[in-house]
Amino acid sequence: MGQGSITKFFQKKSLLRFVQKYQPLGSGEPEEEPQQECELKIIQQEQEVAVLPPKDACKCHKEDLARALNVDLQTGLSEFSVLQRRSKHGWNEFSVENTEPIWKKYLDQFKNPLILLLLASALVSVITKEYEDAASITMAVLIVVTVAFIQEYRSEKSLEELNKLVPPECNCLREGKLQHLLARELVPGDIIYLSVGDRVPADLRLIEVTDLLVDESSFTGEAEPCNKTEGVLLEAGDITTLSNVVFMGTLVRYGKGKGVVIGTGENSQFGEVFKMMQAEETPKTPLQKSMDRLGKQLTLFSFGIIGLIMLIGWLQGKHLLSMFTIGVSLAVAAIPEGLPIVVTVTLVLGVLRMAKKKVIVKKLPIVETLGCCNVICSDKTGTLTANEMTVTRLVTSDGCQAEVSGVGYNGDGNVYLLPSKEILKEFSNISIGKLVEAGCVVNNAVIRKNTVIGQPTEGALIALAMKMELADIKDIYVRKKEIPFSSEQKWMAVKCTLKNQDQEDIYFMKGAFEEVIQHCTLYNSGGISLSLTPQQKALYQQEEKRMGSSGLRVLALASGPELGKLTFLGLVGIIDPPRAGVREAVQILFESGVSVKMITGDALETAVAIGQNIGLCNGKLKAMSGEELDQLAEAELSSTVQNVSIFFRTSPKHKLKIIKALQRAGAVVSMTGDGVNDAVALKSADIGIAMGRAGTDVSKEAANMILVDDDFSKVMNAIEEGKGIFYNIKNFVRFQLSTSISALSLITLSTVLNLPNPLNAMQILWINIIMDGPPAQSLGVEPVDRDTIKQPPRCITDTILSKSLILKIFMSAIIIISGTLFVFWKENPKGGITPRTTTMTFTCFVFFDLFNALTCRSQTKLIFEIGFFRNRMFLYSVLGSFLGQLAVIYIPPLQKIFQTENLGVVDLLFLTGLASSVFVVSELIKLCEKRCCPPKHTRGCHN
Repeated sequence: MGQGSITKFFQKKSLLRFVQKYQPLGSGEPEEEPQQECELKIIQQEQEVAVLPPKDACKCHKEDLARALNVDLQTGLSEFSVLQRRSKHGWNEFSVENTEPIWKKYLDQFKNPLILLLLASALVSVITKEYEDAASITMAVLIVVTVAFIQEYRSEKSLEELNKLVPPECNCLREGKLQHLLARELVPGDIIYLSVGDRVPADLRLIEVTDLLVDESSFTGEAEPCNKTEGVLLEAGDITTLSNVVFMGTLVRYGKGKGVVIGTGENSQFGEVFKMMQAEETPKTPLQKSMDRLGKQLTLFSFGIIGLIMLIGWLQGKHLLSMFTIGVSLAVAAIPEGLPIVVTVTLVLGVLRMAKKKVIVKKLPIVETLGCCNVICSDKTGTLTANEMTVTRLVTSDGCQAEVSGVGYNGDGNVYLLPSKEILKEFSNISIGKLVEAGCVVNNAVIRKNTVIGQPTEGALIALAMKMELADIKDIYVRKKEIPFSSEQKWMAVKCTLKNQDQEDIYFMKGAFEEVIQHCTLYNSGGISLSLTPQQKALYQQEEKRMGSSGLRVLALASGPELGKLTFLGLVGIIDPPRAGVREAVQILFESGVSVKMITGDALETAVAIGQNIGLCNGKLKAMSGEELDQLAEAELSSTVQNVSIFFRTSPKHKLKIIKALQRAGAVVSMTGDGVNDAVALKSADIGIAMGRAGTDVSKEAANMILVDDDFSKVMNAIEEGKGIFYNIKNFVRFQLSTSISALSLITLSTVLNLPNPLNAMQILWINIIMDGPPAQSLGVEPVDRDTIKQPPRCITDTILSKSLILKIFMSAIIIISGTLFVFWKENPKGGITPRTTTMTFTCFVFFDLFNALTCRSQTKLIFEIGFFRNRMFLYSVLGSFLGQLAVIYIPPLQKIFQTENLGVVDLLFLTGLASSVFVVSELIKLCEKRCCPPKHTRGCHN
């Protein structure tokens, strides 16, 4: 029996139970027709149940909600209802449409113009019976295509990874019983019970709540958990304001609750992110665009050569077909088949070097794209900051001030009295000691293994007590009563008594300053309670405003025998502080022409405080809210976002808008983030960078790059690597093209002028091995030049074949051609070509090749500046090529194959001196450029 038949069988059985349950008294067998009508009516009712958008659900009363979702809030759904609803709404999961089979994705790699050109070369080689060439070209193409395919295939798993964030299990009420189910089985109308530590399994409208706090930072970027209620909302604002709705994938930090499922799978808020991500395509990297352009340029060059040769041959009266064959063969020789391999090898080595620095790169071309990056958009919570609330400032009621070091919930750090910087422990300062004690006692959080269980704000107060060595002071009190925090009263209090002592009860209170101060009649001064005057209140209010304006979350603390007669103890400033090393990284990025922009769901004051703390835009900050973004037209947005450094109160849609606007303005944008709300932006950015430890699975899979240890400063290492790689590729292109043009021109000139060929087929093959072999490949692994790192980002419109590079290529080619033709003319006797003629010409060309490779190690620096021994692979490959050439000249079996003969020491010295001219001239040009035209830093396209 098939799966569909089994499902229908159980549906029918469930329906019969459901219908029979409601048969009128006294009836025997249910009548066929009424039963069928009843069945159809029930099925129709279930089919009409639709998902409720959060903004509608938040305005519904419980009774309206039960009616809209056709559910009894006391017993939950029946199994029949669940089956009917699942047939309409599907499973509570995300289905990735895999429209393209793997083989098609693999074949798509062959669309690259350079790859197609190489395949055409292989085909021509087969037609002209050059089977060795055809085999080597085909092998090169297969290696490049396979490596690229594997990288691309791995990176496209981002949509599948969304399933991993959907919680696997939940507590659900069905048919009056509380069941433990897989989250994927939920349907709209299911009743869910939530408790501390649960991941919310679907979008829920809350119907019962007890002190429920939910961490929505992965959605909104807010570090502070949201206080949830069950009451009806009159107005539905942004999703961050929907206090009676909880969203799939968020985390219950405190309390418990009960809710009705209003959205599952792709119909949840999480699903909105999924759909946006599905619609996004990863943009092409600047290197891919440059390689496409180079492929097209080489194609045009090849067709130009074929046309020229055919025209000259036709004018000379030669056979047209034979001239076409020669032209095509020469064009094939001109195409550097080693280029895709060198690019791939260079990028792979860059990836490996970055892996050692704990940066994982998932797509090869992304490495080089980093060199073009001129804007970094960064999420705040969990990326620029650690997403760990920390007390940073204390102000006591008698005017003592202290600053606190250390980040997170580990107790590392100290409390320093200002201005003396004296380290305080326990009650060495009575006023600060009493303030910290109160924060520790009026507290429900627990810290275990550097993780807070409970409210992060309360965790910050416990961590402060740990730094003061007062974490155990809570144990000397017995708690008698707790008045929990509520959003209406904005304070929390506990009634305690000292253990084993017959003393009167003492209240400890914490909360918003304006609420706590109303319960105070006294203030603490060095352990003595004094009467609280209006002047004192005004001073505290001024201090509270000053701390709040600097982005701190301010809590007031008090203690005393009665709630109306408390002693004011002071103020505590809490913030989610920047990660270590972020300020320095932002400064270096700013100096090298990279603009850093902060995008956060937080409020303006907090965002500006962190922005100033990390030195965004050298302190010249301009901020914009998500609402202001929505009001701008597309054209206006592109010009405005360039000058804004902080975007606050933003949603995933806003993040996407910002990135698209910057890209339209010509910027190469990198996005760093860690939450679900960052996933769409990470995928649409030119470079998506996720956090390895704090990052959600979906953000890691959507990104191109992962910072393993969440260290934002590692972005700097990655950008340095990217800047160096492009220059290595340019060096290789210069060497390959100058060598291939030289070889091509020699054969062309001899063909056109009816001269004997200066090189035979085996010698050309040997030159081709050197041209595409180790000396050429080793240019791709040249260590990154330190001065290259200091340069601003490369403009994406810069091509690999720039005007200056083309001039240098032709200069080297002219010197090589002139020198080789001079040797050919000098050694060419009147009686015809001898083995000595071809040996001298052949060796001269190979030596020119090796000296040309030496000067191609840098476009701007002299060999003495970059150092002879820095690139050891290059040294070994040049030495190997030199010894190989000597073997071809002096070993008898090889002499027969290559038609060479022994040369004298004087001959070798003469050829070495002549061939070094290409190196000497190139170095002199570099020297002139340094003296006459000091190096201009390449300005990025985006300022």
